[in-house]
Amino acid sequence: MIHSRHGKCKTVNMAAKKIKQLPAYERPREKFLQKGAAALSDVELLSLLIGSGNAASDVSTIARRVQRLLQKHGGHITLEDLLTIKGVSTVIAGRNLAGLELTRRYLVRDIEPLRSMPDILGRLGHIRTRQQEYLVCLTLDGGRRLIAQRTVTIGTLDSVIVHPREVFSDAIADRAACIIVAHNHPSGNARPSSHDISLTQQLIAAGHLIGIELHDHIIVSKNDYFSYRQNHLL
Repeated sequence: MIHSRHGKCKTVNMAAKKIKQLPAYERPREKFLQKGAAALSDVELLSLLIGSGNAASDVSTIARRVQRLLQKHGGHITLEDLLTIKGVSTVIAGRNLAGLELTRRYLVRDIEPLRSMPDILGRLGHIRTRQQEYLVCLTLDGGRRLIAQRTVTIGTLDSVIVHPREVFSDAIADRAACIIVAHNHPSGNARPSSHDISLTQQLIAAGHLIGIELHDHIIVSKNDYFSYRQNHLL
C-alpha cells in the first residue's frame, strides 16, 4: 500500500510490474533457482518459458496475455492463437507449444474412461466455435482412457483434407486400441458432407487393416453435434 501526496491510498499491483522493475529475488529466474518451480505463479512459469521480451512487449506482459489465452482455451491453443499476441514470435510460440505437448505426452493421462458422449464432447469444446475446420484425433487405450489428443490438421472455412496415414501415425506410436476422430463445421450445420462420409469410410478401412478401431467420428458445431456411432453408421 502506498500513500499519495493527498493522503489517499492506492494499491500497487506487483504482477503488473515489468521484470526489470522487480527486486532480483522476486524475478522468475532467480525465484526458480532459490525455491523451485512449484513456488512460481502461472505468469512466472510462462515468463521462464518465454525467456525475454522484445521491442513490442515486456516478457511479463506477454506472459499475462498467454495466460489469458490458456484460461480461455485450456491446453488446446494453436500457433495461430499465440501469434495473435503482440510480442509473441514463432520462437516464443514454439517454446510454449513444446511445453504443452510434452506435458500431454508424459504427465497428463486421464484415469476415467471416455464412455459417454458428454465425456467426449467435453474434450471438443475448443473447436466448436473455430472459423476454420479443425480435425482432431483422440487416441484411447483398451479401457477407453485418453492417451493423447492432437490436432491433426487445420482446413478452410468449409473443408479439411486429411489422409488416413496422418490420423493413424500417432495412434500407432501411442499403441492405441482405438481412436475417436472429430472435426467442426463453422457453418453451424453438423450433418456430414459427402467428403465426411468418404473420409469416415477410409478411416474404418485403415483401422481394420492396422488393428486400431475407429470408435467414432464426431462432427461438432457451435450448438449441435453428429456422431456416426450414435447414428449406427459405424
